Amino acid sequence: MARLDGKIALVSGAAQGIGRAVAELFAAEGATVYAGDVKPVAAAKGIEPMSLDVTSAADWQKAVDAIVAKHGRLDVLINNAGIVLAYGQVLDTEIDDFHKVVGVNLTGTFLGMKTAIPAMRKAGKGSIVNFSSIWGNVGVGGAAAYSAGKGGVRNLTKNAAVSYAAENIRVNSVHPGLIRTPLVTAQSDEMNAGIIGQTPMGRMGTPQEVANCCLFLASDDSSFVTGSELVVDGGYLAQ
Repeated sequence: MARLDGKIALVSGAAQGIGRAVAELFAAEGATVYAGDVKPVAAAKGIEPMSLDVTSAADWQKAVDAIVAKHGRLDVLINNAGIVLAYGQVLDTEIDDFHKVVGVNLTGTFLGMKTAIPAMRKAGKGSIVNFSSIWGNVGVGGAAAYSAGKGGVRNLTKNAAVSYAAENIRVNSVHPGLIRTPLVTAQSDEMNAGIIGQTPMGRMGTPQEVANCCLFLASDDSSFVTGSELVVDGGYLAQ
């Protein structure tokens, strides 16, 4: 317990699923958590709801400015917000859907880092965790826009890690496999069963299992870890 005691964290996409699990775990571990989302966020002990559209530079600036004004710093950023929206291959994907998916998953991550890093620079340290996916590591026959965005997050993370390592700002990515979230349960049973069938552990993961990995990367336990890819997929990519 108290692995994040006194830290100030901002979590995007925190209304439900993995983002909510991260917010609750961080609060339980002693952090003051600002939980941002375009959807309503439930308040709880240690969790402050915040309206945040990750595709809006103005929203990001407003959020970070409010946090710094109150606490003087931002220690942790979790870029979790993400959507799928379009499941098609390249020829099946409409350009508007492509832009929407990449706008949330990749541009939203970029904007979060661009806004948070100056505050972390002033504090002399910080930890950023960006959400990629197993589909950011390997190809899959569909979800072209999602794969493009998550693949971009993977390398954008490494770029930022190298760029700001000397300033004690660590940047890592998390790569979940099939996790039991509202986004996943909205997919077809056939699709989910197919992925589970290819997962050596033979099941979906839970949001809590992913949150535990984020806790490690956000905490001082990972003080010499930056630019890494933490895969949480039940062994899927090990094959």
